[in-house]
Amino acid sequence: MKKLFFFLAPLLSIAQTNTEIHLFDISNKENKWHIFNGKNISNNDGYDSQPYFYDDNTVLFSSTRNKQTDIAKYNINTSKLTYISNTPNGGEYSPQRIPNSMNISAVRLDTDGKQRFYSYDFKTGKDTKLIEDLVVAYPMWYDKNTVLSSVIVNDSLHLILSDLKTKTNTTIAKNTGRSFHKIPNSSLVSFIKKTGDSQWSIFSLNPKTKEINKIIYVYEGVQDICWLPNGILLSSLGNTIFKFTPKKDKRWSVFHEFKEEDVNNISRITVNKNGTKLAITAEISPKHIVQKQLNAYNNQNIEEYISAFTDDVKVYSGLEKLEYKNKKVFKFHIGEVMANTKNHQKLVKRYVRNNAVIDEYLTTVNSINNNKKNSFTSIVIYQITNGKISSIRFL
Repeated sequence: MKKLFFFLAPLLSIAQTNTEIHLFDISNKENKWHIFNGKNISNNDGYDSQPYFYDDNTVLFSSTRNKQTDIAKYNINTSKLTYISNTPNGGEYSPQRIPNSMNISAVRLDTDGKQRFYSYDFKTGKDTKLIEDLVVAYPMWYDKNTVLSSVIVNDSLHLILSDLKTKTNTTIAKNTGRSFHKIPNSSLVSFIKKTGDSQWSIFSLNPKTKEINKIIYVYEGVQDICWLPNGILLSSLGNTIFKFTPKKDKRWSVFHEFKEEDVNNISRITVNKNGTKLAITAEISPKHIVQKQLNAYNNQNIEEYISAFTDDVKVYSGLEKLEYKNKKVFKFHIGEVMANTKNHQKLVKRYVRNNAVIDEYLTTVNSINNNKKNSFTSIVIYQITNGKISSIRFL
């Protein structure tokens, strides 16, 4: 069996990369699934994630604007995007509709580090705290009085059942993940739990009896799952969605592989109640990240240029010679270059493959001190990790 792994990242340590929300139609014709009519519904330079179908015409998601993360509302019929919340002292995550209510809930991470679970009036955005003492990370409503959530306890996540009516909290399991969903045509809920040193699996839970049963393992790197109304389980990895039907399948199989260049490293996946719409969170194409740093370099904007790189970026001359291995040192070097020369790199060719970008440039170097001008061609290889450049090789 393939080695399994699940990457766990509580909200307190979220690395907000440039991600987008894509919406698709889905259908099943002659036992073959089709995903079509794809559209970027966030189209925002920043973090957009955690899509949720409020109803058949409305998608909620967390969206960063003006350096804060608020709850966005997208109207499918009109393609209009509006915002429900505006929280300068915090940010909202995991927006969901509260059962038997027009209002929604979200996890709020405040600038002072406090993380709590709130309800928000759907029209006014007014907030009310729902759970007092738990650091809720990833919640799911079972009914109007019951919330299942991964709660941050020390350095791990625990699955806790909260009864809002009696204000009691019951620990169900430890070392859990972030994806909770009601299992169709049942009273059960699915969740992901660590079962070994690096192995994660999907389990079912009966919230009434607390009974837990294993459903299926997950592939290394899988973070999110959801269910189609007919009981097919979906998971995402890279640019591929996999499917599994309990009591029928023995292993995962490919449901759909995205060929679109702007669908990379899918991190969230969900479907609407009728199973006719699919929403995913995906990273932007690596070419956009590379182009952003290229523009900043040509404009000699050191801060914007260096923001495109990870803190532990590795910088090579040639394929193997490591020159620098952190962003601060690299920034100092680039700052020295910009202080003494005014360079311009003209893109000649670009190749994109998975998370790697290979650029060919015509580079013109203008010395500020002696007005000397020199031009040459160069090849640069970029490796992208979680929306930033993690390595760069100058050939």
